Amino acid sequence: MLTDVKAVLFDLDGTLIDSMWLWKTIDIEYLGRYGIPLPDTLQDDIEGMSFTETAHYFKNTFQIPEPIDTIKKTWNDMAWEYYQNRVELKLGIQVFLEYLLASNMKMGIGSSNSNELVHVIIKKHAIDHYFTSIRTSCEVQKGKPHPDIYLKVADDLQVKPEECLVFEDIPNGIIAGKEAGMKVCAIYDNFSHKMDQQKRELADYYIKDYHELMTILKEGKGL
Repeated sequence: MLTDVKAVLFDLDGTLIDSMWLWKTIDIEYLGRYGIPLPDTLQDDIEGMSFTETAHYFKNTFQIPEPIDTIKKTWNDMAWEYYQNRVELKLGIQVFLEYLLASNMKMGIGSSNSNELVHVIIKKHAIDHYFTSIRTSCEVQKGKPHPDIYLKVADDLQVKPEECLVFEDIPNGIIAGKEAGMKVCAIYDNFSHKMDQQKRELADYYIKDYHELMTILKEGKGL
């Protein structure tokens, strides 16, 4: 997996942290303020969109009267307590980050979340120092499944796309990494467990968690 790799890039939600579960709750509460029930297809429709793209989708689809910046601020405020107090790291990730650091591997984050929530969670768990580049999809032209965010992080790290390995938890994120010309490892997440077969087919590798990955790496089995 790490052969010829000079940089490892991570998505955030569902990949570095266990947080995907909370957004359905927030969507239900937010739309409920306008008397709108949660559509069954919402999560599929917005998968991979940037925070800003998602705000535009909500405004246009549900005729939300608030400005885009207000919608985003409301979501940040609603999610803040979760990210500060209830969201945990994915199993084994800190050990894996230490392994990469000891291997002189460059690391970056390419997230669809807001810049505010990305930084509050990585600082809370004290993992911000591992990453030389931390970018959100709001900083590029198009969110996932377009490759823009991962190409931006690779450019920051001064590595070629083919020298990168991406970790992702959703199909559109996997597609973004592949479209960028990178190797991609899919990771299991409860939120996307029904998509596991699709994730396995799209990605170059698949792991249950980073504890499993570290066991494989320590045993020298490769992947």
